[in-house]
Amino acid sequence: MAAQNDVSVAVYGDKSEQNHTQVSIEEEFDYTQRGQWLRAAILGATDGLVSVSSLMMGVGAVKQDVRAMILTGFAGLVAGACSMAIGEFVSVHSQRDVEVAQIKRDNRIAGAIDDGEKEVLPNPIQAALASAVAFMLGAIVPLLAASFIMDHNIRLGVVVATVSLALVVFGWAGAVLGGSPVVKSCFRIVVGGWMAMAITFGLTKWIGSTGV
Repeated sequence: MAAQNDVSVAVYGDKSEQNHTQVSIEEEFDYTQRGQWLRAAILGATDGLVSVSSLMMGVGAVKQDVRAMILTGFAGLVAGACSMAIGEFVSVHSQRDVEVAQIKRDNRIAGAIDDGEKEVLPNPIQAALASAVAFMLGAIVPLLAASFIMDHNIRLGVVVATVSLALVVFGWAGAVLGGSPVVKSCFRIVVGGWMAMAITFGLTKWIGSTGV
């Protein structure tokens, strides 16, 4: 009996140490380290999804031609990806310049940066490419959803449903990777997407009905 009690106490101690170690690792993990690339990826994909779907819904409000809807969405995909890439390149390059200037001031060495410091500097080209690719991945969702449906009303419904599902996925991914509440993240992103599509659809339909 004494031996069994000793074994039981030893096992309990091991489990406590393992649980304590797991909790410590989770508490010490800094989710802000993912902030920069997570923001760019989620922002790019969500922007592509909402922008292109809203454009397509706007065209669908006044035209039933599937060709016009697809061409508008494709033009939005190309223009948006280019805009995201240029904007991210300029933004990250400005951030890089500020960090380089700060490193020079800290080290008091004009024009010289250590290799280790260079590695942590943001890369404008990588950021631009990541934003463009993320935008295109998001924008292609409503395009694919509308491409094979000829009935106008069904096509609009499928676009809204597909975009809503994709927004939930993006919100869930951002929340999980960023360590934030999943329900709140999904709710915000879905409601925002619905508002963008509804406003674009409503205003375009109103302008079209006035004969402007």
